Parts: sequence; C-alpha cells; structure tokens
Amino acid sequence: MSIETLGLCTELLKALKDKGYQTATPIQKSLIPAIFTRSDIMAGAQTGTGKTAGFTLPILQELSKTHTEGQHYPKALILAPTRELVKQVHASVEAYGKYLPLKSMVLYGGANLTSQANRLKEGVDIIVATSGRLLEHIQKKNINLESVDYLVLDEADTILDMGFVHEVSQILQHLPSRRQNILISATLSGSVKRLAEQILHKPKLIEVDSMGTSAHTVEQIIYPVEKEKKLELLSYLIGSRNYQQVLVFARKKEVSDELDKELNLSGLKTAVIHGGKSSGERTRALEGFKTGKIRVLVATDIAARGLDIPTLEVVINYDIPHVTGDYIHRIGRTGRAGAKGLAITLISPQEMVALKDVEKLMGKAITQEKLEGYAPTVITTQKGARKNPKDIKKADGAFGKKKKKSTTFSSSKKRKTTKRDGFKVYDAAKPKDAKKSSKRGKRK
Repeated sequence: MSIETLGLCTELLKALKDKGYQTATPIQKSLIPAIFTRSDIMAGAQTGTGKTAGFTLPILQELSKTHTEGQHYPKALILAPTRELVKQVHASVEAYGKYLPLKSMVLYGGANLTSQANRLKEGVDIIVATSGRLLEHIQKKNINLESVDYLVLDEADTILDMGFVHEVSQILQHLPSRRQNILISATLSGSVKRLAEQILHKPKLIEVDSMGTSAHTVEQIIYPVEKEKKLELLSYLIGSRNYQQVLVFARKKEVSDELDKELNLSGLKTAVIHGGKSSGERTRALEGFKTGKIRVLVATDIAARGLDIPTLEVVINYDIPHVTGDYIHRIGRTGRAGAKGLAITLISPQEMVALKDVEKLMGKAITQEKLEGYAPTVITTQKGARKNPKDIKKADGAFGKKKKKSTTFSSSKKRKTTKRDGFKVYDAAKPKDAKKSSKRGKRK
C-alpha cells in the first residue's frame, strides 16, 4: 500500500519523500487510521517494522490542525525506557514534522537539567522523555502536563522489565483524564496486558505479527561453545568472516567491558555502551559505530531497544539475555526495513535450558552449527547394566551429588545394646599395662 493513501497531509508526505519512504508497512497501515479515530490503542509488532512512524505521523498531523501560531505548550507526551530510544524517537519526530510549525524536545538523564528547563520555558508541543528525567522536571515545576492530549508508551514491555512502571504511575497523576493513550510493544506479554488494563479504556488491539516471531529476513544461527572459549570464538567469527559492522550483546556491564578490552587488544576497533557510561560516551560510541570508525559495538540489553542502524548486517549474542523476550529485541537490530540480517548466538552448556525458553518463545528450533575446536565435548553416559564394577566409585545420584556409603548394618535385625558394650569401649581405650593390672586386681 502506498503511504499516500493513509490520509496524511501534504507537509508530512513531503517529509516522507525526503527520506525516501513511499510504501506503508503493515503496522503503519493499521496504526495510522486507528489513531485518527481517537480510540485508545494497544499495538504489538516486531522491532524494525516502522512503529515509530506509525504513531508519530498521525499525532503530528492532528496537532498541526489545532495549532495556534506562537502558542507552544505540551500536547503530546511520548515515554520510552532508554536515552538511546528517546533520542531516536525524537529524531523521527523532527524529521517527519520539519515542514510543520510544531516544536519538540527530548528529555533524558545525564543531560544538563537547567538547559532543559530553559528550553521548556520557551514552549514546546511534543515531549519525548524517559520517565525518570520527566519526573525531575515535574517535581521542580518546570513543566505543566495538564493540556496533554496524547500519551504514548513506547516499548512498554521494556518499561516494565526495567522497573519504571512506578515512575509512569506518578506521571499519570499529572495528566488530564481525557486523552488518547497509545501503548506500543514488541511483545504483548501478560504483564503488558495488565498494564494496558490500568491505563487504556476499551482499547483497539493491533497485532500485525504473532508475538515471539522474528523478522523473516533475519537468519538465526546457534554456535555451541565451551564457556571458556566464548571470547576466542567471538574474535574468530568477526575476524575470519570479515564482518565490518558487528553489534555484540552481553548481559552484564562487567562482561561487556571485558569484551571491549580484549577485542581491542586483538586488533578489532571496539567500543562499549551500557548503563555505567555517561550520555556523552554512549553517544560518541554509537556515532563512531554508525560512521564506520568503530567496527564492533558491545552493548548490554539497556541499549537493545534504542539502536537504529539501518545497514547493520550482523548481531552476535555473547550470551542468552536474562529476560527471554529481550532476544527478540536484540536480533531486531538487524534485518530492518526488509533488509537481510544475521543473528548469531554463542551458547555454553550451562545456557541450554535458557535456549529452550527462547525457542519456545520463537515457536521453532533455531539452527545449530558446530565449529571444530570450539564445540563442547559430548560425554555419553552408559545406561542399563554396569559392565565395569569399578564404575560404582564415581556414580552420581539423581540430583548430581555423589552417593554416600550406607552406615546401617547389613542384617535386618538390629542387635540390642547392653551395659557391657560400654565397658568394651572403655577397655579398648585403656593402655595394655593398665588392662593387665586390672585383671590381676580382680583375681586377688
């Protein structure tokens, strides 16, 4: 479907043409007309399918219709979980609305609070913010949200996973009761639906792709590997296959820092972004990666939702994410906008259970390939009768603990203890000379 058939104004179509967009994606075909109806919406679709344009375009158009020249105050609020994501969404708002008289700004932690407050005083129509930084401005009375007509919760599942739901609840208390609520999520889990019940009123459900499926253009491969050889295999894959732009995901900040250090030592220009890095450091690392100055970017899951690199071909999961649903967000960084992508996951024997959870979410088994020298050694366990009697020495119990030798008597009937048994123990502990003198005394 041509994007011109969705009822967008001339200014928006001109901005879309500047970006080379002509065809609407499935989520845009459903989401844009639905927002025009002013109903509350709960929408789910995979990452990289055009959700941001799907909710920003109709909001921009509706706000431009009622805009009064010279009057700028918050009419739309878009909340997202990470600073990378709010910057990405705000960039889209600015790009799509560049021919409209609306003003927008982005609020996130790590940036100068006073500078943001001064910008808010100048007037703004659309605010894209992280919940924590927005609350700071609310508490300092730098912003008034009583005129907000549109509330968007982008990546609602991540907002829940990262524990920001309490902050969102506080923000809701400062919004008018009459507004349009739009909840966007890559996965519509039970917790997301419960959040929707609290915020949305008789929402329209838009679910373009079945949740838990990845983009059809992304090839997924699992490489089983010993835990101790993961780093070596990571370096080998990037170097031997000449990957020029690779995004590597790791669960922990400490692990990502170690990967950054070791990959640089092996000659691969690498940078890292995670929650412990300042906003400036994360921005410089991401820009260097996009421009090709940095070959490998290592990131934790906090950045998984906010990275938009259209030409990214390879994503490597150094480990399975803590939250199973994050796997979809990770691999969704490649294969965007119909392009082909490759998602590689390194799996140690200790992660096999977590892999089953991912495959259950995806609804299919992921292809596994074994590389000689890296794949774990398979130890076959003997079943049935024991051929070698000596094997009993190392036999394990059902829960992995070694069997303890029985301390009970082999006879079925236990002998009754007598008073004489106590004397036997006493006599056994005596020196031999003492025992002899004791016997002579009794004869006398």
